[in-house]
Amino acid sequence: MKPIYCTICFIMLALLSFTVPAVSAGSDIDDFRSCSQCGMDRKAYGYSRMIVNYKDGSTAGVCSLHCAVTDVDADKKRDVASMMVADRDTRVLINAEKAVWVLGGRKRGVMTQRAKWAFATQEAAQSFVDSNGGRIITWDAALQAAREDAAPAGSDRKR
Repeated sequence: MKPIYCTICFIMLALLSFTVPAVSAGSDIDDFRSCSQCGMDRKAYGYSRMIVNYKDGSTAGVCSLHCAVTDVDADKKRDVASMMVADRDTRVLINAEKAVWVLGGRKRGVMTQRAKWAFATQEAAQSFVDSNGGRIITWDAALQAAREDAAPAGSDRKR
């Protein structure tokens, strides 16, 4: 019975290692002060910052979704385990796939002409839209928009 219990514990710990972010929300700015792609101060852009956790155990701290896409696309051999993004209002890191995203509006975007903002709740996103314009979109649409916006001028890059 003991070997089965140990095996189950080992499997559970292995699974947890893939779901828990590599960097805690409170320490990510200290750990990654500058964006790994553009060098911008991540504390100054704390409302748009992201953490990209790769399956190989490496982590990138970036200032925006634009730089996250640039980092991910730089090496197609690295698989993404998770992405964390700052809630625009609270600056707390949340799962990027579960965030409620807003595209556009009157607030200037970070590293892009077409702003993409993340919110922890539908209500917060709607409040932003009501005050600043834009529209609520899915994570997949935000990712696609970021890839389109990051594409070199004149290219027809859609992924």
